[in-house]
Amino acid sequence: MSNHAAVAVASSVPSSAEVIGVPVRSSGAVPRQLGLSRSALESNGFTGAAGQTLTVPSAKGATLVAVGAGEGLDVKQLRDAAAALTRSCGKRTSLATSLPMVATDGVTPAAAAQAVTEGILLASYRFVGSKNDTSIANSLADVTLVVPGKQAKGAADGVAAGTTTARAARLARELANTPPNLLNARDIAAQAVELAAEYGLDVEVFDKDQLAVLGCGGILGVNAGSTEPPRMVKLTYKPRRPKARVALVGKGVMYDSGGISIKPSNPMHALMKMDMSGAAAVLATMTALRDLGCRNEVTAWLMCTDNMPSGSALKLGDVLTIRNGKTVEVQNTDAEGRLILADGLSLAAETKPDVIVDIATLTGAAMAALGTEYAAVIGSSQPVVDALLASSESTDEPLWQMPLARDRYRNLLDSVVADMRNIGGPYAGATTAAIFLSEFVGDVPWAHLDIAGPMNADGDSGWKSKGATGFGTRILVDFACGFEPA
Repeated sequence: MSNHAAVAVASSVPSSAEVIGVPVRSSGAVPRQLGLSRSALESNGFTGAAGQTLTVPSAKGATLVAVGAGEGLDVKQLRDAAAALTRSCGKRTSLATSLPMVATDGVTPAAAAQAVTEGILLASYRFVGSKNDTSIANSLADVTLVVPGKQAKGAADGVAAGTTTARAARLARELANTPPNLLNARDIAAQAVELAAEYGLDVEVFDKDQLAVLGCGGILGVNAGSTEPPRMVKLTYKPRRPKARVALVGKGVMYDSGGISIKPSNPMHALMKMDMSGAAAVLATMTALRDLGCRNEVTAWLMCTDNMPSGSALKLGDVLTIRNGKTVEVQNTDAEGRLILADGLSLAAETKPDVIVDIATLTGAAMAALGTEYAAVIGSSQPVVDALLASSESTDEPLWQMPLARDRYRNLLDSVVADMRNIGGPYAGATTAAIFLSEFVGDVPWAHLDIAGPMNADGDSGWKSKGATGFGTRILVDFACGFEPA
């Protein structure tokens, strides 16, 4: 994974700083170190609005960057302002800023420092991959948050948390950005084993034969057309005396051609290496739990396979038997994510956790409804949905609740030959997909995140860097650590 800058807290700007980010409010005195009056700033288009930046070159010493602080910045604005400041650094390696000190009332030093740390580390992420020219790689090596002594302890705690959450999100990005010929189901399972050892997780990997013994007909059916075998990875984080038991299930379609319901050759098809973004987010989430001192036991299932067309591929009209015994008529092989999640949800439900959350790049319908900024959240338990919405708000990973509406739309999944079919017609696609998933969670409180829209960013924006966004990782981290059973 690409290296990220080391972030520390100090009471003054270190002499090594190459860029100093100076917060400037939209009214009142301008910090003297900038050497510019407010009228001079305004003549250069800088008003001090939240997140604005203006680079002030100097003949010697550090480059100064004015950063708009408005009338004070909330957590989201702090994160975005830190991201904007980071992008103004160019190829410089050392940054210092007092941005946490312009937080609005009620934002603690820890929350302010965490937001600034996340903004810097997420905005500085760049995927180098197979490029011979590595000059695009992140240059930022060290960051100092300048905070007075009495607030330093809280800020340091925030830096530690922000470093952990950003590291996790960067890992999810790295996995999702990796080309499919360099990251198949076996590869991600091998990485999971390595990460489990590093971050104190129990891990089990299930191969094709073991999945057959378990009766996981969904993932085996989807895998039938691929020359690459499937893998299911089970990861468990066990603190002492856990307060609750959380189950996470991630869709890991390493490459989705659509199967024999093949996708058109368009830009979205080219992004189908990212159809494992759900599994990447879940794996990344698990790496953050120990360092954040999570008090809940968290178990994750990564359901990983390709979806390819071939002579052995799943056919329209085939009937699959899922782990929980329910049968599914396949009427579209490109509605494959729900088939592999069904096995994972069934296994998760068997363990009787307090809550199940699945995450998947599941439907184009969610993207059509909500665009590329919001993910859909749909669930059987309003308290669980509300907790996810709260995590969404604190992380600035936007969710919008859509209805489950089983009473109105379950009949769209009726099949003549099986318990259900895997698609529900041309309308309400995100909802009918969620209804399908709800058949496999039993009576466990459950919610589903459909992240098809925000899985990818076409360009840098706020905390997002161009390419895979790692969306959902920080939501799941926040939710898993903060969940309390009803």
